[in-house]
Amino acid sequence: MSIRKWIWILPVLFFQGFLYGQRSSELSREEYVSTYASLAMREMSRVGIPASITLAQGCLESGNGNSRLARVANNHFGIKCHEWDGKKIYHDDDRRNECFRVYASAYESYLDHSAFLSTRNRYAFLFELDSDDYKGWARGLKKAGYATARHYDKLLIEIIQDNELYQYDRLVLSGDFEEGDPAEQPASRSGTDRAAASAAAASSASMREIRLNNNVEYVVTEPGDTPEALRNELDLYKNEIYRYNELEPEVELQPGQIIYLQPKRKKAARGNEVHVVQEGETLYEISQKYGMKLSSIYRFNQLVEGQEVPAGTRLYLRSKRKEPLLKLEPLEEEEGESMQFQFDE
Repeated sequence: MSIRKWIWILPVLFFQGFLYGQRSSELSREEYVSTYASLAMREMSRVGIPASITLAQGCLESGNGNSRLARVANNHFGIKCHEWDGKKIYHDDDRRNECFRVYASAYESYLDHSAFLSTRNRYAFLFELDSDDYKGWARGLKKAGYATARHYDKLLIEIIQDNELYQYDRLVLSGDFEEGDPAEQPASRSGTDRAAASAAAASSASMREIRLNNNVEYVVTEPGDTPEALRNELDLYKNEIYRYNELEPEVELQPGQIIYLQPKRKKAARGNEVHVVQEGETLYEISQKYGMKLSSIYRFNQLVEGQEVPAGTRLYLRSKRKEPLLKLEPLEEEEGESMQFQFDE
């Protein structure tokens, strides 16, 4: 073969070898799921986002961890800058040269994904869904405008079903998932995950006892505690304490108050089907006692939101009443009066 032919062939062979080397280092979908499943389950246990949804979004948004954003910026969920104060990268997406967040590690990307969904009002309705309702979550993400892809929900559902990602939701809900130290989460390609996770674990160190009720973590307040102080001590996101405990801003905490660190459940634990209201007891106090959402108590008992019930009332905590507990009837012969509440029990 002549030298002239080699001059043409050698660059081609080099380029093919380069492509082969690139392809051989890419993660497959199976490898991606295997790498990040424990982290997705940890976030499900902590925040309430189905692990199947987190993994499916990671697969789709990052091309199984192989996209430029994932490799260069550790951005696994395509989250754009918005109100971001950290490092940034510019990448063509819906428009040219759009701004995306840069993370020190994939671990931080997963944490920020949880924060992104759990602290924005447009995604709040998703946390009313069951934690294993991945179809509802997928459709909700599409409805809330997480991505512009026309069939975004169907793509997520297909990934979950084809790869049986729902098994990770079941592991968390059954209690069979053993949450490891964040420092043991998988390292990213940049090698910074372990260091970042160790730093996060160190910053969240606290001597306060963390208890469990209805499989939800909580603490009991001490004198001088404020939501902001607890947030800093326990390394929580800005609005988590308010949202998880259905508290208003500027609230003053009382010593001995239950404060949940994770979303409360939609139902009370098995064995707590009914609660008899005690004198002076509020529905909010009952929801905190059983680690279940206040909205579920209203819904199960067909109550008007914000209405209290008298002592002796039997509240359903795991299923819906067949007949309304509360009826609205007009007062007779007195014009201008508002409606009054009439209880059946």
